[in-house]
Amino acid sequence: MEWENTPESANVEDRRGQGGGGGMPISGGAGGLGIGVVIIIFAISYFTGINPSVLFGGAQILTGNGANTSANAPAPRTVQTGGAEDRMTSLVRHVLGETEAVWKEVLPAQKGVRYVDAKLVLYDGSTDSGCGGAQAAMGPFYCPVDKTVYLDMSFFRDMQTKYGGGGDFAYAYVISHEIGHHVQDLLGILGKVEDAKQGVSRTQANALSVRIELMADCFAGVFANHANKDWKLTEDDLQKALATARAIGDDRLQTAARGYSVPDSFTHGSSAMRQQWLTTGLKSGQVDSCNTFAR
Repeated sequence: MEWENTPESANVEDRRGQGGGGGMPISGGAGGLGIGVVIIIFAISYFTGINPSVLFGGAQILTGNGANTSANAPAPRTVQTGGAEDRMTSLVRHVLGETEAVWKEVLPAQKGVRYVDAKLVLYDGSTDSGCGGAQAAMGPFYCPVDKTVYLDMSFFRDMQTKYGGGGDFAYAYVISHEIGHHVQDLLGILGKVEDAKQGVSRTQANALSVRIELMADCFAGVFANHANKDWKLTEDDLQKALATARAIGDDRLQTAARGYSVPDSFTHGSSAMRQQWLTTGLKSGQVDSCNTFAR
């Protein structure tokens, strides 16, 4: 994957080294759980006997309308392009820049919708977001309230040891999945799904969350299809991203935590489903191929 000569984004805010945020409770919400939260929930369920679907009910928090605690956030340090930064920070800026370049062409051309840049916040440990307190254990997530992706890069280290082995394109997949949620937001999909969750059962709400997450996987594939002219992806790159999708499937995470999986409690989709939809977007390059609600 050749990312070094691709565009850099000016929309990265670096809060690392500034201490944790206020840790305000987060409430409500559409969208998916971070991988760290999924693992923690199943660990709690395993040792307490509490049904994991009940625990997930209190944890569907990462992309919803929580209390906006930005007034309590530490003063941000905006990342300056061209600075002497570590390689992973540079990768994040280049990947985000490529998402901006690709979606500014693809979204208007395919859907007639103008792409508006998202922001990305790097932090360590904890920070504040428009959706409430962000914790590293949540994994990367997108908050539609402030149109921002939150990322503690210790997650990339976890990917190397726990979630498929990592690799540049695997890291890019994680970022572009979250930007996929931003695209859903711009298309009005997140709001519609949040409305659809009202008054339905937990199982039905989980099924809607799965469709949202699989669509974001597919959008990550659509993005990569168009970015490939710059990135020149290899078969090894693709296999590493697919290994990540396999490692973070709900069935794999649940089985690792409890020894078995409960499909009704899935919120992101099985390993096979995540690989399938990432591959669908990679092959087609078309937003309309990602309609997970039609299948």
